[in-house]
Amino acid sequence: MPHSVLPPENRSRAKAMRRKMTDAELKLWNELRAHRLMGHSFRRQFPIAGFIVDFACPDLRLIVEADGSQHGDDAAAAADAARTKRLESDGWTVLRFWNDDVLRDIDGVCSHIVAVAGLTQADAIRQAAGASFASEEHHP
Repeated sequence: MPHSVLPPENRSRAKAMRRKMTDAELKLWNELRAHRLMGHSFRRQFPIAGFIVDFACPDLRLIVEADGSQHGDDAAAAADAARTKRLESDGWTVLRFWNDDVLRDIDGVCSHIVAVAGLTQADAIRQAAGASFASEEHHP
């Protein structure tokens, strides 16, 4: 994915956020990093459309957010909804999980991400083997 020009303050803020991850973000990052989730590459604290999202998979145009309790009040919920609408208008799918869900049920969170991404375990095995999904689906 080509890099876009970012204001220096956004770049430095994203770097600072990478150094100070919450426990939930760290736990989720350990599942997403290094192509661990079905072979896809996720970026953390990734700038998109003027926002810094927790995790993004540019290939799938998928954003994953881990939200703490501060996102539960009305003003924050409205801001999150506006942010999600803006990102979705650019073709991104946005998934939000409460930090508590990430910490208590990381397998369920990862399963939901995989389901939304439309991936299956068989897809991951074929991808790891270097096979093309299209050729196998149309030519058994």
